[in-house]
Amino acid sequence: MKVIERVQTGLRLEKRIIKVLKATAEYLDVSMAELVVAMALHAFEGKAPFSPRTLAKIDQIKAVYELDLTAADSHQIGEKGERHG
Repeated sequence: MKVIERVQTGLRLEKRIIKVLKATAEYLDVSMAELVVAMALHAFEGKAPFSPRTLAKIDQIKAVYELDLTAADSHQIGEKGERHG
């Protein structure tokens, strides 16, 4: 086991994404922090973080929370009231 140091962050994320992340962490029986770390480490290596079975469950969870954002949207979203110029 590798020992790491965790730090608290002030991330602000889209609320439906948070709901899907929380439900996915619960489904996998891990903490949100463990889920995010695993996703980041997989992404850094260009690897998929989830099995096909887990992806199918995530699709179900996304439907429940009406999360319609995709990877294509990731560079084209802004907050309510935010001006784009």
